[in-house]
Amino acid sequence: MSTPPRVLVVAGSARNGSYNQKLATVALRLAEQAGAWVTPVDLRALDLPIYDADIEARGMPEGARRLRKLFAASDALLLATPEYNGFPTPLLVNALDWVTRPVAEDGLPSGMAALTGTVAGLLSASPGGLGGVRSLLFTRQFLQMNLGMLVVPEQFGLALADQAFDDAGALADPKSLASVDRVVQSVLRTTQALKQKQA
Repeated sequence: MSTPPRVLVVAGSARNGSYNQKLATVALRLAEQAGAWVTPVDLRALDLPIYDADIEARGMPEGARRLRKLFAASDALLLATPEYNGFPTPLLVNALDWVTRPVAEDGLPSGMAALTGTVAGLLSASPGGLGGVRSLLFTRQFLQMNLGMLVVPEQFGLALADQAFDDAGALADPKSLASVDRVVQSVLRTTQALKQKQA
């Protein structure tokens, strides 16, 4: 029997009360219920500076090494990110920029090698009517074309997110929950199919 999929869950927003953090938590719980091994990642806790080659020349930030290690140990990514002016957040882009930089060392692959082939599922939440879907188009391209990830076709943008969660952080609308679950299940199915093919 193959091991369960190992899934990172990331929110592209770190603010207190973030709708995307709440949506990522919903996805995390669904993945756990489906039997995946899940690891939440707090991008703010990585304490990464804005990427600067001079900073890199003085030594790779520990947060970049830590994130590379997490990707190297994982099969998949569930990502919930808001849009800033139609694009994914600087917090997310900067973290992924940094994780591409570490070279192979200490038995770990390079950052780019750790990202390549990762199965990814995209979610977004916004208090607006579009649910952040404009940023998902750019995020999909960034992950696929630039970082070599395999982004599943299913995605979900949660509109009117300020009204979408109950006091416990659960989605009040069963249709929205089902939409998140479709993304989660697609990521898990794709990951398992790839693991079986590689076995």
